[in-house]
Order: sequence, then structure tokens, then C-alpha cells
Amino acid sequence: MTSLAVCGGAVYIDERCVDGHVVIDGTRIMAVGSSPTDHCEHVVDATDCSVLPGFVDLQVNGAAGVDLTTQPERVGEVAACLVQFGVTSFMPTVISSPAAGMAAAIAAIHGWSHEAQPAARSLGVHLEGPFLNPARAGAHPMRHLRLPSLAEVQGWHRETGVAMVTLAPELPGALDVIELLVASGVAVCAGHTAADAVEMTAAVAAGVRGVTHLFNAMGPMSARMPGPGGATLAHPELIAGLIVDGLHVDPTMVRVAWRSLGPSRVALVSDAIAALGLPHGAYSIGDTSVVVDGTGARTAEGVLAGSVLRLDEAVRNLIAFTGCGLAEASLSASTTPARLAQRHDIGRLASGYAADIVVLDGSGQVVVTIVDGRVVFDPQQRCSLKESTWRS
Repeated sequence: MTSLAVCGGAVYIDERCVDGHVVIDGTRIMAVGSSPTDHCEHVVDATDCSVLPGFVDLQVNGAAGVDLTTQPERVGEVAACLVQFGVTSFMPTVISSPAAGMAAAIAAIHGWSHEAQPAARSLGVHLEGPFLNPARAGAHPMRHLRLPSLAEVQGWHRETGVAMVTLAPELPGALDVIELLVASGVAVCAGHTAADAVEMTAAVAAGVRGVTHLFNAMGPMSARMPGPGGATLAHPELIAGLIVDGLHVDPTMVRVAWRSLGPSRVALVSDAIAALGLPHGAYSIGDTSVVVDGTGARTAEGVLAGSVLRLDEAVRNLIAFTGCGLAEASLSASTTPARLAQRHDIGRLASGYAADIVVLDGSGQVVVTIVDGRVVFDPQQRCSLKESTWRS
């Protein structure tokens, strides 16, 4: 007997949409489409809903009042919060801070697992910094920025919990660090950078495959100075993280990025901070104080410092800003970030993949989230014991 089937909805398989079922055996998808559900133990009723791969968020600084840079031992609380937004996998993100603090955060997050609680899985730590260009520091404290160091990154391996590093590739020593990290299985992104087109090309040659929050905290793009943004559009190897909240990137520039890159090269990210899911007020990111109000999350100087964007909201915004369909937006929320994360077992509804699923109602709101074949968010109680009405 298989454990679970999701039935009655429009199932999104890559860029195709079919009517059918998703059948789950344990933690893996067994079949998608018209497979029999007679022997399924439980059924999720997805009538009049869309069934998508679970969302993958590669940049989460915090949520539910927890800042992951200063409170990494509370990563489980963040993971539990994210499932209501359809996120099934995420990268806990640690911003620029002292080396000892970053090492402690890596160890704390690496030691946590989602298996003991209804929560999104951690894909490993995303270290955003400390090798950033001071001229494009954004909300990162200047006192914590430093030049790329081979000695500091010696312990940064995928096996020890580091999955992604964002750095400024134009800094002295950066290319050597990129090559070492890539050899250690770490995905490297360019970000908080003033790199010119030549420097970005060198970074791609060294192994950079992503760009962190495109257009934010980077040099401008113009006719004779393409900067990091223009170089990203020009290099087909690069996947661009994009914060589609209408504040970080103007909707017109979202359309520019979308038409240039498309769903296979845009990865929706939230860049969420501790205020995600909570009312406006005073919060922090790392040891920087921020205030969240109708203008976003900002430092005392007015600098944007992360967001309170839900990833399901980012999907709805992308559709509204660009006119794309749900199938394309879904790729940018799941398949494409999974590819950048170098995870080939998540981000698709296909046999053998992790049973990570999000069910959206007709207005794009999350009604069910499934992680590893376990229903972790179901406020409408759509999951029930198998009934004969679902016989194929």
C-alpha cells in the first residue's frame, strides 16, 4: 500500500499541465498522471486547485521572529514557518559577521533536521558574505566585510553544511576562492558587487553560476557599462535570484529580467528576515537594526535590508508583473532554484523525486504543503483517509 495520493487537481509537470494524480510511496513520488490510487492510504483533495512542485527558497535570513545569523540554533522555527508559504526546501542564510560567529552558525544549522517536525528541509547554509564589495554592502555591516581568504574557506564544504556562498568576484583573491569552493561542491554566486563585464566573465570561467538578488546591491547597467546586471543577462550559464516584491526591483525591471532570462534562469527568492509572518515593527538582520513598515524592511539610513516577502506571493507577483503563466512561474520557484542549489532530487513532480508538493487554490493561495511525503500544512483538512470516489 502506498502512503498518499494527491487527487483531483491540475498537475504541473515541468511546463505541462495535466489532470491526474500524484502518487507517493514513503518520501518519494512513485507516479504522476493517471496512475491507480486504489491502494493509497490517504488522499489529498486538490479539486479546483493547482498541484505544483514544492517551492525552493535559496535566501532566507529568518522568519517568525528568528534571525538566523544571530540565532542559528532556532532554524527549526524558521523552517516550520515557511511551509505555510509553500516552501518545502530552503537555504538558511547567514550574512557577514565575524568568522567565529559564521562557523558557529554553520555548525548549528548543519546539526538540525526537518525529519522530527513538520517543516521545510534545509539544503545547507547560504553564506551571504563576508567577501563583499564595501561600495555595495547594502545592509551588511562594513566592519564585518573582509577580503576573500583561502584559509577562511578551507572548512566550507557541502559535507560540512555550506551549500552556497555569495561574494564579490572582483575582489583580490576572489577567483581562487571561487575555484576552491566549487571544487568543494559549493554553489557560488556573485553579489554585493561592482564587477565590470570582464570581471564577471572571469568569475563565470572560475565557476560562478548564480547572481544574488539581481539589480540589488550591484553596479548599475547602462549602454557602455553593463555592470553585473548586464553581464548576468548576457551569460547563459548564470541563474539570477530575483526578489519580486515590487520594492526591491521595479515591475518594469522584473519584466526586463524575465524576458531576457525566462523561467530556466530566474530563481525567485524571498530574502526574508525575522519579520516574515509578523506585524510591522522593529527587528534585526545580523546585528543591524531594521524597521519594517509599508516601505519595506529598512535600516536607520533607509537602506533596504531583506524583505518580508512570502514566496507564494512572489509567484503571484511574477505572474502579475510579467503576464507569464503559473507553469512558468512554478519553474522559477522550484525547478530552477533546485538546479542552482545542485539538487537533482527536488523541484519536479516526477517519479523518484522527493515528494515535495504545494497545492494552490484558484487565487494562488497555499492550501496544502507536503514535505517528504508528509502533509505539513493543511488548514482546510484536505487530507483524509482513502475514499472509493478516488478510484481510477
